[in-house]
This record gives sequence, C-alpha cells and structure tokens, in this order.
Amino acid sequence: MTEMSPRMRILAFGTAALLLVAGVACAALVSGIAGEVLTITLISAALAGALLLVFLEIGLGEERDLAREQERRRRREGGRATARERLRAWRPPRRPD
Repeated sequence: MTEMSPRMRILAFGTAALLLVAGVACAALVSGIAGEVLTITLISAALAGALLLVFLEIGLGEERDLAREQERRRRREGGRATARERLRAWRPPRRPD
C-alpha cells in the first residue's frame, strides 16, 4: 500500500468516529454490565483504530518522502547507477558444467 485515497481516508476515520459515537450512546442508553462492556469495547476499538490510522498516515508520508528523495537523486545523477546498485547488479561468472 503506497497511497490512501481521500475517500478511503474519510471512510476509515469516519468508521472510527462512528464507533466512538456508538460507544458513548451505549454508555448513555444501555444500563447494567452489558452497557459497560459494550461501551468499553466500542470506545477501545474506536481509539485503537484511530491510532493505527494515524500511524499508517505517518508511514505513508515517510514513504512518499523517500520516493521523492530517490527520484531527485536519480535526476541529479543523470541515470548513473550508484556504487551499491552496481555491486548488486554484478554477479560472478558461472562455471561451466
């Protein structure tokens, strides 16, 4: 996954927000131990999901920055291979059977 579309981002964060609202509604409307369990479960899922989405956004941003930097290096070097790329591409000759 290299990019997240705006629609997918809205859907993902919206789902987390919806879980949070459902947890708060459960706290207000459902009494007893079942209400407490539902509240804790829904709010925990919402907060965990939002945190994971934030980490995903940070990671995708870093990937974009890295790709831009690599592209800038390629343009600056004029398509020349770096020493590491040359070593990676070099393979010893095969011995005849």
